[in-house]
Amino acid sequence: MVDVSQIKEHADVVGSDGAHVGTVDHVENGEIKLTKSDRDAGGLHHFIPVDFVQAVEGGTVRLDRPAEEVRREWSTS
Repeated sequence: MVDVSQIKEHADVVGSDGAHVGTVDHVENGEIKLTKSDRDAGGLHHFIPVDFVQAVEGGTVRLDRPAEEVRREWSTS
């Protein structure tokens, strides 16, 4: 399991395929809240489970699944 305290505000979030998923707003209740101002957010906050995180490296949050799969599974509430 990844140390959640390593996930920092404004970190890039990428899928296992290296594709951009979003930008971290903050972590709350076991989920990463992505900024609504990100180019891929469509003006909405999206939430992804911390369980999707494979690693945090150099200001980038790397997920354990491809970006497209993450987008199918994220929530807006």
